[in-house]
Amino acid sequence: MNTHIGFETSTIIIFTIVVIVCLLIDLLAHRKNPIMTFRTSCIWTIFWILVSVLFGVYLWYHHNVEVASLFFTGYILEKSLSVDNLFVFMAIFTWFKIPEAYRHRVLYYGIIGAIVFRAIFVAIGSTFLYLLGQWVEIVFGIWVAVTAVLMIKSADDKDEIEDYSNHPAYRLTKWLLPIWPKLEGHYFFLNKQKIRELTEKEENQNISLKRTGLFFGTPLLLCLSVIELSDVTFAFDSVPAVIAVSKEPLIIYSAMIFAILGLRSMYFILESLKRYLCHLEKAVITLLFFIAFKLCFNAGCEIGGFNSLLIGNITSLIVIAVILALGVTASIIFPEKAPGSKKTGSTE
Repeated sequence: MNTHIGFETSTIIIFTIVVIVCLLIDLLAHRKNPIMTFRTSCIWTIFWILVSVLFGVYLWYHHNVEVASLFFTGYILEKSLSVDNLFVFMAIFTWFKIPEAYRHRVLYYGIIGAIVFRAIFVAIGSTFLYLLGQWVEIVFGIWVAVTAVLMIKSADDKDEIEDYSNHPAYRLTKWLLPIWPKLEGHYFFLNKQKIRELTEKEENQNISLKRTGLFFGTPLLLCLSVIELSDVTFAFDSVPAVIAVSKEPLIIYSAMIFAILGLRSMYFILESLKRYLCHLEKAVITLLFFIAFKLCFNAGCEIGGFNSLLIGNITSLIVIAVILALGVTASIIFPEKAPGSKKTGSTE
């Protein structure tokens, strides 16, 4: 039985089961908040890549080579676009002074939010594409190009940590809930009884709470809310970009989700190798310009009836791989000095 978007129901069921199992594995494996070492992060990253490859092989076997190649192209593209997002997450964790042991927990729940929001944006983007055709691709292409330009303009401010106390998510969370200003383990919420116990401790006598309530948020919750909203803005860029690969919603969504599943372990690798991948962001910007060009060019060809000139999926896959390889190679050949110390903030 086929769905109205061309995928068999069995494929949708298998995809859903695999994602749920992966989330459970990740939750259970890190329930005690172990610090993710570089070696552990590499092992987990390889595991998530293997899971994604196996799903791609399933698509090849159960559907055809074209479907599998579209999935892998979207997967690699989403992975590469996520690199800059992870650098932003590093800045957020630094400002909130989140210990390494709790960062995986924040990222885990942040990824669950990303799965939900990606589904919403893919549905909206695919609907507009279905209703308005190639003209929407041109709009998406312009949007992706603007994103690349903004990334170039913000490159000079990379060493400056943003004051996240002015972030909309931070302010909204503090408006909705009273906040206990200190981290209390890995908890996002504290009940009224716990707050009473904490205020009675001698080291907390100088803390005055302006509000009360049944539940209090913690700095970990504030950090999570900022990461969630930041990821929503990232989705505005990545969804149009992946739509450049395929107009099939399930291919777009499955490629994005499998790329997202491995982001937590990839974060800790990038955190360790940040100073050695100094030119990777330039590669991502170049990649965005290519995607913008492909969206506009292919849309123009389809509108004008020049379908023989379309940039194909295999070409896209090769270009994406080459751009990323050049970014890594340039980082190795032309390394930059390690960044200086950065200013951090607080939630008090």
